[in-house]
Amino acid sequence: MGQSRREFLTAAPAGLWAAATIAGSSNTKNDPRAGGGFKGSVCFFSKHLPDTTWRELARRVKRMGFEGVDLTVRTGGHVVPEKGAEDLPRAVAAIRDEGLEVPMITTELVSATHSTASPILSAAGKHGIPFFKPGYYKYSFVDVRKELERAGSDFRGLAELGTRHGLQAGFHNHAAYVGAPVWDVAPIIESMDPRWVGYYFDIRHAMAEGGGGAWKIATHLVSRRLKMIAVKDFYWEKSPKGWGERNCALGEGMVDWKYFFSVLASSGFHGPVSLHLEYDIPGNTAAARQENTMIAAQRDLEFLKARIAEAYS
Repeated sequence: MGQSRREFLTAAPAGLWAAATIAGSSNTKNDPRAGGGFKGSVCFFSKHLPDTTWRELARRVKRMGFEGVDLTVRTGGHVVPEKGAEDLPRAVAAIRDEGLEVPMITTELVSATHSTASPILSAAGKHGIPFFKPGYYKYSFVDVRKELERAGSDFRGLAELGTRHGLQAGFHNHAAYVGAPVWDVAPIIESMDPRWVGYYFDIRHAMAEGGGGAWKIATHLVSRRLKMIAVKDFYWEKSPKGWGERNCALGEGMVDWKYFFSVLASSGFHGPVSLHLEYDIPGNTAAARQENTMIAAQRDLEFLKARIAEAYS
């Protein structure tokens, strides 16, 4: 019982993933949603199985007990941006054929003027995908006011393009980028139509930016305009190079999951939940890493659904 997630994954025998997926499948059959009161879909972030076909991705994700896929439509993703108009509908059809949802796509779009923006968002809108995540806006740390103003202008244009195609934009708070503390980007988002623009909130990055109480402030600030959430965990560690962030499995880090989901439940959030596996997963071969990824995802999914059920029941 004291075995760490890393030790478990390293020692996992080759056939364990099959047993784990059977267990996840049987649990999901009795409880198709995570918690009696939660109506959103728990999604697998497709970034973590990059070498699978669309249909294979869907089959593996479904066996684990996920209800949907957060599909990458970006460089190196499951859909290449330049082929978005052609491949996104095919990818969505393959995933839905396996009985899963595609409630959101993760893009690298930061401007409506980019050549791939309109084709991607148009295809997503036509095929009933309600949410999209834009890319990241960088601070140069020369004149942060002007940099924030430029980012805001670009984001407004991109969100307006999404609105024209029927997609809601969720701004992702990621450490070291515009929007990391939420306070900087909040005035921009608050000035836009809440039906179409809100937050894709990442509690891991909120904790990294404000590990004392600022993460609680950010959580409450975004709760009225939440579109989607990203789920991952981390902790601070000291190395010979100094303090740094270490990604880890759910429940092994700093995130206060009980408090976080209690706020979401109180605010009535029922949007997509995207599970990320950003921590190191062992494996000497691509096949071994893929199998260990499935085991890790299964365990994190069980932890996640238990926390949602506690809050929403």
